[in-house]
Amino acid sequence: MNEQTSSAGWPASVLVTGATSGIGLATALLLARRGRRVIGTARSQDKADALVRTAREQGLVLDAVVMDLRDPVSCREAVGRAAELTDGGPDALVANAGIPLAGAITDVSEDRIREVMEVNVVGTLRMCSLVLPAMRERGRGRIVTVSSAAARISAPMNGWYSASKHALSAATHSLRMEIRRYGVQVVLVEPGTVATPFWDRAQEDLSALTTADADADADADVHDRAASLFSRIQRAAGGPQPVARTIARALRVQRPRCRYTVGVDAHLGTALQCAAPLWLSDHVKSRLFALHTPADTAPAPARIRQTSGS
Repeated sequence: MNEQTSSAGWPASVLVTGATSGIGLATALLLARRGRRVIGTARSQDKADALVRTAREQGLVLDAVVMDLRDPVSCREAVGRAAELTDGGPDALVANAGIPLAGAITDVSEDRIREVMEVNVVGTLRMCSLVLPAMRERGRGRIVTVSSAAARISAPMNGWYSASKHALSAATHSLRMEIRRYGVQVVLVEPGTVATPFWDRAQEDLSALTTADADADADADVHDRAASLFSRIQRAAGGPQPVARTIARALRVQRPRCRYTVGVDAHLGTALQCAAPLWLSDHVKSRLFALHTPADTAPAPARIRQTSGS
């Protein structure tokens, strides 16, 4: 569906999750600058206060609420507070909050796997469910979920993150069809690489794996190569402003597209992923991550690391 560029669809109030850094911060500030009533979520009161100060320093006004996306009670309380601030509930939700998880599929702990799935998928969709009743009652509303080009481009050392974003993208497409009849529009945004604290945390994940891994010597080259790649990506990537502008556009136009892909790398990467045979794609990615030669050691068959009590 082609978008119509009428401004009639501008929501008066927007709830933005993960608004303290990266794409969320850029989006919250941009929407506030354009006269929207913005409520941003933060993981702690200190971060919420910092968000308000950042806006104030730019001559902007927005509200911040504390919310832990992993906690259903916290999510309900945050949406309740947003309803108080917006006289019944926000006109739009930008479901942006998410976390990375770097490491081989079989190397990361089950606790971390549950965390990335809870935040990136379950918690995000929980927020969609919580804002929906008020939107249905009004007969209008808009939900924008922020996924990633990684949802369609799997790579070594990034499998669990890609899996979480793939799940979010798939669920968003289903949600769009399910609630359209209530007057609520759902839009998916899939950014490419963006210079945000995401990459710092991804490198921390790899460093922690190397420190904790009994087979670290065998995997050191792979971890080092991945960390080097992530560092180069971070240096080459642009800021989050183009993604924020795309989100604002998805909120502004009367009939938004179902999906917005943001960034040359995202457009090119998804096109090549679809066009190239898997064996060729695997070969290129394996060489990038130093996985194209046999391992020097033959450890016992790998399995996902379990945590105590699992």
